[in-house]
Amino acid sequence: MVVFAAQGDARRSMALLWRGTDPEPVRPGPRPALSVDAIVDTAIEVADAEGMAALSMRAVGERLGRTAMALYTYVPSKSELVDLMYDRAFTELGEPYDLSEGWRAAVTAWAWDLWAFFVRHPWVLQVSQARPVLGPHEYTFLENLVTIVRETGLPASRLRRLVSTLVHFVRGSAQTASDTRRAPDATGMSDDEWWYARSAELETVAPDFAQRFPALTEMESHGAFELDDESVPYLEQEAREAFTYGLEVLLDGVDARLRT
Repeated sequence: MVVFAAQGDARRSMALLWRGTDPEPVRPGPRPALSVDAIVDTAIEVADAEGMAALSMRAVGERLGRTAMALYTYVPSKSELVDLMYDRAFTELGEPYDLSEGWRAAVTAWAWDLWAFFVRHPWVLQVSQARPVLGPHEYTFLENLVTIVRETGLPASRLRRLVSTLVHFVRGSAQTASDTRRAPDATGMSDDEWWYARSAELETVAPDFAQRFPALTEMESHGAFELDDESVPYLEQEAREAFTYGLEVLLDGVDARLRT
């Protein structure tokens, strides 16, 4: 499921995103029981627990003990709500990074923080990058990364490409780990059950597997597919190891470019 952000009314969305952190103005009469922040926080709870497919104004209203119509006074539609959720989630990544040990150590810390963020909030991965939200916390997240990588001394055009590469690399790597965690509940089958069933059938339908795929077979014979921690789902552990190695290789490449 892919969700495109920034689909609501541009003026209303941007006004809500950039409304600031000051308390909402007090209106005459009884103090309202709802607020934009309360609605957005509750919507994030729904998405974290049940996924983006379960998100609706009605579902959020039920958690708050209110009707969906009551929410529209504060947030015009689900489109604006998705924008606000996405940007608010990024408040978790708002702290600047220590550069005392150099840009590479800071990038590594940033990348692992982003990985963990995506695993905590897998619904964020369903929000397409094709059209950014353009909210303040999303910009802060990018500002922190640019502040780190400009320490490399690369020109602006290359910095832009490096920032995009890093974000897409972490996002893509975290997707597999996130999907692996959700797979048992979504399919009703554990990872072990799935692997054993498919592996057994593979031996039946492809008895000549070793001859057809000699490179993969050689890797297996050398223990390439053996992982250390059997308590962690195979694909999640593999994704983590691939992320660790891939990040090192990517940063090695940046280092090599800087020396040329």
